[in-house]
Amino acid sequence: MKRTLDSMTIDRLAKLVVDLGGPCERKGYELEKLLQRSAWPDSPEYDGTPRIPWLVEQIEARNGTKDIEQLLCRVCDPLEYDGGMEMARYFAELVNAILAPEQLMISYVGQRPVLAGVSGDGRHPVYSEPDDLQRRLDALIADKATVAVLMNRLAETRICEANGAYTFAIIGIGSLVEGILMAILTEQDQEFREGRSKDQAGRTVKPDRAALVHLIDRAAERGLIQFDATRFMHTVRDFRNFVHPRKELVDQPAFDRDSVMLCWGPVGALLNDLEKSLDALTPPVTTG
Repeated sequence: MKRTLDSMTIDRLAKLVVDLGGPCERKGYELEKLLQRSAWPDSPEYDGTPRIPWLVEQIEARNGTKDIEQLLCRVCDPLEYDGGMEMARYFAELVNAILAPEQLMISYVGQRPVLAGVSGDGRHPVYSEPDDLQRRLDALIADKATVAVLMNRLAETRICEANGAYTFAIIGIGSLVEGILMAILTEQDQEFREGRSKDQAGRTVKPDRAALVHLIDRAAERGLIQFDATRFMHTVRDFRNFVHPRKELVDQPAFDRDSVMLCWGPVGALLNDLEKSLDALTPPVTTG
């Protein structure tokens, strides 16, 4: 999915975000904090120059990177506004009007904003594999051997999706999510790593026995992912369970390409939440 924006798009977005003289005008220090809340690494300090040109410069410097996606999502995040989801959707409509020529749009997985492509009629989101996964996983996970395994699983998932093996593509997505959460909890959660975390029934769970349901719930409990991402990841988990032929015989899901896209959307929300929460975590433990 294209994320390198045209210079005119950047100019229009900067004007919208600053909202000079408007009801949601952002001062210079508020722009600086917005970029920090967008989880930009080495977030720039506002230097007192005119705000719109300054923001244009910051966006252009990171054009084509995941930082742009994170900024767009944050601008449309209900957490950003006192008016919550109502105000966030108002901004999303304005952002989407600007993004339409780029064939991009902000949509919501539950109440979590996700950048998506658009359908042929320009009205509906089209989810795909999140961009720049290698770099994003390298930033989230210290153990590079784990990252290599996950990228291999991603490569096989791509093969399945491209060749119409949609059930196995969905199983692959679930496996990828399981590996991401296992790695992050192992590195960042001492109780989980030492086998002292508990499941919803109050039973202690050893890391090597942790099922995907526990990994999702534990990540939510630790504040690594938010409610909506948690809920939709459980849907991906349920789809992943069609690895068992008996379940497929009972439910007969008849997965297609749209089913795969519906799984990629929550994965994008999951990664966004993990990246935002990373700064609040303790330094990772290298396991290999």
